[in-house]
Amino acid sequence: MKRSGAATKKPRAKRATRTDWNRLRRMSAAAIRKGIAADPEAHATDEQFWKTAKVVMPTPKEIVTMRLDADLLRWFRRHRGYQTRINAILRAYRRAHESA
Repeated sequence: MKRSGAATKKPRAKRATRTDWNRLRRMSAAAIRKGIAADPEAHATDEQFWKTAKVVMPTPKEIVTMRLDADLLRWFRRHRGYQTRINAILRAYRRAHESA
């Protein structure tokens, strides 16, 4: 049942990625392995890594109702994930003021 005044969900637009999937599909397995080996941020996991690995589940978020200025909300909503960005900004603000 839809509440009066409730916002309707907008269809999600496809998210643009920087990955050239067509180029990747044309690459040989050897070329892909060579690229991975050249990546300084790619690290293989070994048996020792998995012995100490832990699954960390994210804490659930709480639903809140909050009044924001319309222009501010429009600014945040320009990009997908605006609620996550608002959350990150509030977390950074809290951290900056915890030690003050």
